[in-house]
Amino acid sequence: MFFRGLDPWYNLRYTRDMKTAISIPDPIFNAAEMTCKHLGISRSRLYTQAIATFLQANSRQNIKEALDRVYATMDSGSDPVLQAMQSALFREEKW
Repeated sequence: MFFRGLDPWYNLRYTRDMKTAISIPDPIFNAAEMTCKHLGISRSRLYTQAIATFLQANSRQNIKEALDRVYATMDSGSDPVLQAMQSALFREEKW
């Protein structure tokens, strides 16, 4: 849908991507600006790549896979002394 008086290209371009305003501490903003200049990319591209990387690294599936890798290397058995102490406590319980 085009609005009267607006260039059709502008309207398509404007609605394709979401624009947002965020607050960033000055030191981080300045480092990001220097990084953009160094890499020759736009601020939008840097922030988009950073957010995409963050989302991928923090997806539930990645977290589950990381935990699975950690627990796969660990002994899941209980300590024999602790197990004996727990068993002794429950022997006296009436069920």
